[in-house]
Amino acid sequence: MDMSALPTKRFFQVWRRHLLVWKKSAATSLMGTLGEPFLYLMGMGYGLGRFVGEIEGVSYLVYLTAGILAANSMNTATFEALYGGFTRMTRQNTFHAMLATPVRVADVVAGEVVWGGTKSLISGTAIFLVGNLLGSIPSSTAFLVLPVVFLSGLVFTAMGLVVMAIAPNYDFFLYYFTLVTTPMFLFCGVFYPVDSLPQTAQLVVNMLPLAHVVSLIRPLTVGVPLEDPVFHVVALLVYAALAFFLATRLLKKRLIV
Repeated sequence: MDMSALPTKRFFQVWRRHLLVWKKSAATSLMGTLGEPFLYLMGMGYGLGRFVGEIEGVSYLVYLTAGILAANSMNTATFEALYGGFTRMTRQNTFHAMLATPVRVADVVAGEVVWGGTKSLISGTAIFLVGNLLGSIPSSTAFLVLPVVFLSGLVFTAMGLVVMAIAPNYDFFLYYFTLVTTPMFLFCGVFYPVDSLPQTAQLVVNMLPLAHVVSLIRPLTVGVPLEDPVFHVVALLVYAALAFFLATRLLKKRLIV
């Protein structure tokens, strides 16, 4: 096995660098991260919820909050990997500067992935607190969703870095949003149960990473037993590992001539 594909502890310095930069605009970042999910919760949770009533024994606001937590972890990580990562690579030359030190490509990728997971955790925690204020997270064990949000951030950051590594420009990301993240947002159980879809569609959807995230987060937020938690966690870890090694390989080709 090529040991250069494995990160070292130097990845922490990459993560720390991103944290220090983020702290300078933390308030603005949180405002932007919270804005859209909050509007979904208020507009659809209360507005549409009046007509939907209950789903799977809980109010639509409670049902939707779990889905928004899952979707936000995907969107936050994806935007950080695509736009943040691409800017650091092509506009700021941050990656090249890092590689002039003992930091390796795998360390850069690992730092980016963990930072994306951290961003998802930060925004997810904010939404979690808002959900508690609204009374839409009734379970006493709901705090266990936060590790899932972090894991989800790792997965979707790693996937986003694969796309970022081959993107010629910012417009290229529209393909990924249209073909990957938007379909998952619409069909993976954020707004309604996956089992309401046709049987064939269910088979496809249940293999997608966001479906696994929703399957872990929703039971925890509403206080019902988890079904096959080990399977869902392992599936997410496999997605993260495969995307990490692919992103490392692609970035190595792009950054090291």
